[in-house]
Amino acid sequence: MNNVTRILSIVVGCLVIGYFSGIVTRSAITDWYPTLIKPSFNPPNWIFAPVWSALYIMMGVAAGLVWNKIEFQKEAVKKALIFFVIQLGLNALWSYLFFGLHNPMLAGLEIIVLWLMIYETYVQFSKINKIAGYLFLPYIAWVSFAAVLNASIWWLNKG
Repeated sequence: MNNVTRILSIVVGCLVIGYFSGIVTRSAITDWYPTLIKPSFNPPNWIFAPVWSALYIMMGVAAGLVWNKIEFQKEAVKKALIFFVIQLGLNALWSYLFFGLHNPMLAGLEIIVLWLMIYETYVQFSKINKIAGYLFLPYIAWVSFAAVLNASIWWLNKG
């Protein structure tokens, strides 16, 4: 498989994961989510799809850049991609916990683990390819914001 094919295959995989996560989200956005008290810094709903699409594309490019180093750093690449797959699974799980189960508390606990896995993926990717590491920085920033938003929604609605 050539370098471009590797990158494109992971980008498509990330977008597919995002699409399936969005299925759970879409129904809750219309019925459950509007009933919640949200903090003043809660973004409008329309912003989430383009932001997540961009993040999934950057994640996929980053993972593809790392995968392209497999011939030179086999063990390091395998380790980095394992962290990548774990964080991607946790990313999808968060949508199910928050929007599917309507459980901001459980989603809030899970997002901490997700953030740690994203950070470790960033560390592992940066050792292999600096650009791949840089591509993870917006993702870390957005999930940091999402964690604060998640905690705020839980706090405002816990009673």
